[in-house]
Amino acid sequence: MSRPFLKMNGLGNDFVVVETRSAPFEPSVAEVRAIADRQVGVGCDQLILIGESDRADASVRFWNADGVEIDACGNGSRCVGLLLMQASGRDEASFETRAGLLTALKAGEGKVSVDMGEPGLRWDQIPLSEAMDTRGIELQVGPIDNPHLHTPGCVSMGNPHVVFFVPDADTAPVRQSGSLIEHHPLFPEGVNVGFAQVKARDRIRLRVWERGAGLTKACGTGACAALVAASRRGLADRKATLELDGGDLTIEWRAADDHVIMTGPAKLDFAGVLP
Repeated sequence: MSRPFLKMNGLGNDFVVVETRSAPFEPSVAEVRAIADRQVGVGCDQLILIGESDRADASVRFWNADGVEIDACGNGSRCVGLLLMQASGRDEASFETRAGLLTALKAGEGKVSVDMGEPGLRWDQIPLSEAMDTRGIELQVGPIDNPHLHTPGCVSMGNPHVVFFVPDADTAPVRQSGSLIEHHPLFPEGVNVGFAQVKARDRIRLRVWERGAGLTKACGTGACAALVAASRRGLADRKATLELDGGDLTIEWRAADDHVIMTGPAKLDFAGVLP
């Protein structure tokens, strides 16, 4: 059967979004990879399915380009929030994910805020394979006596993140080290790898090697994790602008309830039918 889709992006992090409430769809690993393939498929970083929910406006599932289903996707959540609000005519939407119930709010023309909930900060929430202080874990890359990457922070935003603080994010070894760290045995479920340069207490430059997708133009949960990790180390305030390759996000780790609020653009690119 023909299956319509929408192509969307948040800061260049792009998605194929499929409505499944009227026609169920349970994609195989091979089907997800085929859809995400930029040569023979539609091409995307993640596949998103929107389904029925008994307790929210919709349920949402995410798959990385490698065909593995994941619990959370920040930029994708903003895109879903935009679609649901446009469909209802309201300025608020809620949706279920494997990481929990999320709420989206309209935040100006073309912008959406999503309450991403509380970050997971314990070692077993990331998860790590052994107990460590997640403010700065025992991990380094490079010579033992002079590592070029070391003591990163770890945060779960519904998916696992490790954040290295570097002097210059633009020259950080994202491609060279990202895949190596992603599959390190310390991370039994793999990990998203952030390279964060703190420019000021309210401004962080960030590049992210995404688990199962590689280097992307932006990672919403990665931006949330970087702000939380920097704040826990005393390097940044609880609200900052995160500069990603695709543009800027505003991230606030709210003191009142410890929820992380992510605000940024969401855009519909085009519609089509899956081959």
